[in-house]
Amino acid sequence: MINTKLIYKIIGSLLFIEATMMCYCLAVALYYKEDDLVAFGVSILLIAMSGVAMKYIGHEAENSMGRRDAYLLVTLTWIIFSFFGALPFYISGYVPSFTNAYFETMSGFTTTGASVIDDVEALPHGLLFWRSMTQWIGGLGIAFFTIAVLPSLVGGSVKVFSAEATGPIRTKMHPRLSSNAKYIWMVYLLLTAGCAVCFYLGGMSVFDCVNYAMGITATGGFTPHNESSGYFNSAAIDYTSIIFMFLSGVNFTLLYISLLKGKIKAIVRDSEFRLYISLVSLATVAILVLLMNNNGYDFAYAFRCALFQVVSFITTTGVFNDDAGKWPHITWVILSVCMFFGACAGSTSGGFKCVRGVMVLKIVRNELKHILHPKAVLPVKVNDNNVSYPQQVRLMAFFALYMMLCLFAYFCLICMGVDSTNSITVAISCASNVGPTLGLEIGPTMSWNVLPDVGKWICSVLMLMGRLEIFSVIVLFTPAFWKDN
Repeated sequence: MINTKLIYKIIGSLLFIEATMMCYCLAVALYYKEDDLVAFGVSILLIAMSGVAMKYIGHEAENSMGRRDAYLLVTLTWIIFSFFGALPFYISGYVPSFTNAYFETMSGFTTTGASVIDDVEALPHGLLFWRSMTQWIGGLGIAFFTIAVLPSLVGGSVKVFSAEATGPIRTKMHPRLSSNAKYIWMVYLLLTAGCAVCFYLGGMSVFDCVNYAMGITATGGFTPHNESSGYFNSAAIDYTSIIFMFLSGVNFTLLYISLLKGKIKAIVRDSEFRLYISLVSLATVAILVLLMNNNGYDFAYAFRCALFQVVSFITTTGVFNDDAGKWPHITWVILSVCMFFGACAGSTSGGFKCVRGVMVLKIVRNELKHILHPKAVLPVKVNDNNVSYPQQVRLMAFFALYMMLCLFAYFCLICMGVDSTNSITVAISCASNVGPTLGLEIGPTMSWNVLPDVGKWICSVLMLMGRLEIFSVIVLFTPAFWKDN
């Protein structure tokens, strides 16, 4: 049976963490003396009361968590966090529709970065800081954050980590998961702090550099300005963003081993990293040539725009320094491929993940060899690690589910009157947690507010499935999940 009391108890405790996060935003609202102060005060009170109620219901829970408990806990945590996280937007009146408020918050926690707010700059500083904080916490995962800070809070933490972690292969730096989580969070904090300092030196205000740093390192995409990074029109800020987006798309375990431990060869030998940097290089060169030939950009500006957008799309960050919707349509195809693949597993980025791309390429290569040598035994290896047959089957199942979900969302949006180009790029954008789309109705620089409410709820579910890599959510809808045995 599912240990519902334990789930109540843990979610109740996690809500106190969300209330604490909002207290920082309350402090920002107090500092700037703006009208979102009451909204945060009421939201914190409601979250704290709900947390107390849930902890009371689960106060006699047995501290033993099964695999089913972990999958249900992780999915419910993201849904409930987004529900309560939407309250400041809704109560303040700046996002008067709860559908829009929930969409905005789910987009933040899943680091999708798709926004339904037409004028971001009209929001008070507290709400802007809350938008950035949702994506920063969601970057590595809500439960993963808890494992690092309060490992005793989440019983069965290995199972919880498995339900929330991204990528088919897990790399550990330390036998204890809590220590592993702390090392990864240390890398995350160093990246965020380094990014904020570089932005500040590049001319940003303190408030802007903190918000942009959280969005870049979380590969989320929410920014305090409508023009995103294009607001500053600065080559220094653009290249700083490129560097930290690219690093945030690398496996954090690999970053720790190679940069902090000094084992540089580890990152060079990593097959996933090699595919990642190859995709970035090829896509940048292709778009560079197209922008120079078709849009009349000079080499320096074309290179900067091409590299920025490619890194933004492949890391699923979604910030922009130019309107890619006005680029040649062939560049849309290249950027769509980038948003589909995503960056590396074990990073804050979304998408299919480059490691899965490596596995697919090696499986296809082996199948071609099998045609000529039917009896040959050809293992699939990634970084000298054998990929077992069950892992290969899971990979193909993941790919099939990913495509089915995108096609389902595409069909639903078409039925709601959204044009074909936007429908497919919206579907891929949500499933890959990218944010921007490529089209005329909802372009890279536009908000998603034109979508119908039903479409926004479908996209919210798709964003959640994309962040939890589909299986963690889909398994809840299988009859076997709810059977006692």
